[in-house]
Amino acid sequence: MPVPDYQAFMRPLLDLLRDGQTHRMRDLTAALASQFALSPEDLAELLPSGRQATYLNRIGWAKTYLLKAGALHSPQRGLVALTPRGAEILHAHPAAIKTRDLQAFQEFREFQGLPSGTEPSNASHTMVTDPAAVDAASALSPEEDLARLYASLEKGLRAELLVYIKQLLPDQFERLVVEVIVAMGYGGSVRDAGQALGRSGDDGIDGMVKQDPLGLDRVYIQAKRWTTQNVRSPDIRTFAGSLTFHRASKGVFITASAFSEGAQRTAIQIGNIVLIDGETLARLMIDYGVGVITRETYRIRRVDIEYFEEL
Repeated sequence: MPVPDYQAFMRPLLDLLRDGQTHRMRDLTAALASQFALSPEDLAELLPSGRQATYLNRIGWAKTYLLKAGALHSPQRGLVALTPRGAEILHAHPAAIKTRDLQAFQEFREFQGLPSGTEPSNASHTMVTDPAAVDAASALSPEEDLARLYASLEKGLRAELLVYIKQLLPDQFERLVVEVIVAMGYGGSVRDAGQALGRSGDDGIDGMVKQDPLGLDRVYIQAKRWTTQNVRSPDIRTFAGSLTFHRASKGVFITASAFSEGAQRTAIQIGNIVLIDGETLARLMIDYGVGVITRETYRIRRVDIEYFEEL
């Protein structure tokens, strides 16, 4: 089954603590994974950041929310116990416990940054009005929600960049390609790469750039400023011939448009050609800071457990 949302873990977590004893979160996490019959694939599923298992993150947020609501007590790191309030919550909500149920407690409302007297929300931590959006949001922990919003913003930025890319003149497109290549660590300096790449006269540029600082390994580049016409298989085969002629072992084909399925299959068969379409070019511009600026930076911090262990 898919990994349940963090709210689904709240009541089962409290239920495991009914005996009134203090338990290790490590043991409770294992018990919850077993209770929900999580498969090895479920346990291996990672957050978008790739830094933590999804089920661990969601159980962790369930614990955090219950702690902030006063339903759990943590006498020391890694240990939790049920509080009298937690027992009351279990009794009051026999089916499931939702974030809105915890908003009945002032401590939890303060934790969420809600003003005094705020009515419990029908959603989770995300304020939305579309019922379908409520269901989708409830499956996300705060970190996952942030990752989803970030992905949405980046998708919009890529689309906007692609509009500007397709409006460039040939010489402007050449400069853009040079700057992206240099930002990725190829071609030495912008001047070196600019000298290596020269216009071919067919709305595209081609040339050689250095893969290493000494220029011992070189990459052949071809870029087509096509905006509507897709690059096809014959174009890739012609490019492969250019690699052989220039004694280049690797090639990169860049276009502002896209590659046909045939072109993609041909590149895979040849094996030493990388294809960069307009969408990928826009993503690389974002990744390497070409043509974009940073408006805001949000740092997500975690507790440094090793720091406290060494005190």
